Amino acid sequence: MNTTLKNFNQIVIKIGSSSLTHDSGLLDLWKMESLVKQIANLYNSGKDIILVSSGAIAAGIGKMKLTEKPKSIPDKQAAAAVGQGTLMHMYEKFFSEFGITVAQVLLTKEDMYEPSRRAHCVNALEALIRHRVIPIINENDVVAIDEIKVGDNDTLSAEVCKMIHFENLIILSDINGVYNKDPRKFTDAIMIPAITKLSTLDDIDAGDAGSKVGTGGMQTKFKAARILASENSTMFIVNSAHPNILNELFEGKTVGTFFDFRKN
Repeated sequence: MNTTLKNFNQIVIKIGSSSLTHDSGLLDLWKMESLVKQIANLYNSGKDIILVSSGAIAAGIGKMKLTEKPKSIPDKQAAAAVGQGTLMHMYEKFFSEFGITVAQVLLTKEDMYEPSRRAHCVNALEALIRHRVIPIINENDVVAIDEIKVGDNDTLSAEVCKMIHFENLIILSDINGVYNKDPRKFTDAIMIPAITKLSTLDDIDAGDAGSKVGTGGMQTKFKAARILASENSTMFIVNSAHPNILNELFEGKTVGTFFDFRKN
């Protein structure tokens, strides 16, 4: 199975909170700069790229000097409002070093599911891509309440990939890939390099939420896989901490887990 990114020209990249922050909640600028540099390299190879980036609430936690993730909706909204500006400022700073323009796009569930609003989202994203701008998407946590929230950026990134009809989704996380059982609980867990059937997911212990700064775990990644399966799309789950992970995918090296739902 050929899994090199060279075969995909339209890519959504989802960056989880743990891939951007220290355990303290403050942005890890080394992590962020490394990922931006690799994304810029993909962009320079001619790829169309959309980022779905977590980290706003986590950045807000650090900026507001909170000791833990807020539990109430108003406090989460406040942290998101503070952190989103910080997050975008750093993205703009790092991408500008490579001559790349980025744009902030904040969405709610209704923006993607209500037909007229969905059409406007697609038109805006297509215009940005046409002008060689990288959209950086996040859920609009400042105004979104539970009834209109997607809830996690694994799902959001898959829905964006489906909505814009992109070929591939890369989920950058703090895990190496999909294992046959939870590697945090079982030392004999084996990583699965490729998944081509949704039925494979039914036999895997998905565990629960991962890091204390994020909202997703393996269950949300499996949900993303199911969304993409309906579009016959592809997805990688890889560890963002792996050195030059995006460059290795571009070179065709076997890292992480590759989901291939394309029909032969």
